[in-house]
Amino acid sequence: MKIIDTKSLGKAIRDRRKELHYTQTYLSEFTGFSVSFISDLERGKPTVELEKTLKIINMLGLDILIEKRGQYE
Repeated sequence: MKIIDTKSLGKAIRDRRKELHYTQTYLSEFTGFSVSFISDLERGKPTVELEKTLKIINMLGLDILIEKRGQYE
């Protein structure tokens, strides 16, 4: 999935969380982040903290790959 903004990143995170049958509450308890942070992240709030976002992405078994434009498979 190509991520072009905070909304598409949030959607990818929400979709994966639901695929794993995790609730926002479960994810909050597991990471120590508030439910409101997770909700903001999934809604694409542009000011969420990057370090926390990366921890959640990793916890959900997702990877981020950065490539130069034109290098997509």
